[in-house]
Amino acid sequence: MLAGLFCILLLFSGCQTGKSPEEVTSSFWRTLAQGQIENAKKHVTERSQHLVNLQDIEKQSTIETGEAVVNEEDASVPTSIMRHKKRITFNTVLLLEKDVWKVDYLQTQMNISMLPLGEVFQSLQNLGGAFARQLEEKLPIIQKEMESLGDELKKQIDEFGKSIKKPQNQNSQKQQPSSI
Repeated sequence: MLAGLFCILLLFSGCQTGKSPEEVTSSFWRTLAQGQIENAKKHVTERSQHLVNLQDIEKQSTIETGEAVVNEEDASVPTSIMRHKKRITFNTVLLLEKDVWKVDYLQTQMNISMLPLGEVFQSLQNLGGAFARQLEEKLPIIQKEMESLGDELKKQIDEFGKSIKKPQNQNSQKQQPSSI
């Protein structure tokens, strides 16, 4: 029984040796904000370590992370930092590398670079939503106006048809030969 308990403890302790994606993300960004590039690279995948620089974060920036969305071999952690005196929010991407979570800095940089486009798309989406709501509100009025326009158009076509028929009847009477 004691041997079984020891195996279970060993199994659980073996699963908890690595840091969580949230912990790795926080450690990476805090270390980078302190200007410790070499230490920050320890939290990054081998293939993206050469990309790590101080341009993506201001020194002593505040860093906030959310709850990770974890898949089998990758994870995404919502991250908020100050960059050029502006708070930006993006997803830090992590990969399992040798059973340890590491920041995929290449994908994370791509997420950061897409932020301006994301804001444009969000603005367009908001504008489209506002337009759709206004159109929905005005739709009954537009329908009534269209019906009224249709009725008026039908009335004018009927009058035009009547006016075309009248001259033809008058012309046919005038062209009959008169008796001499």
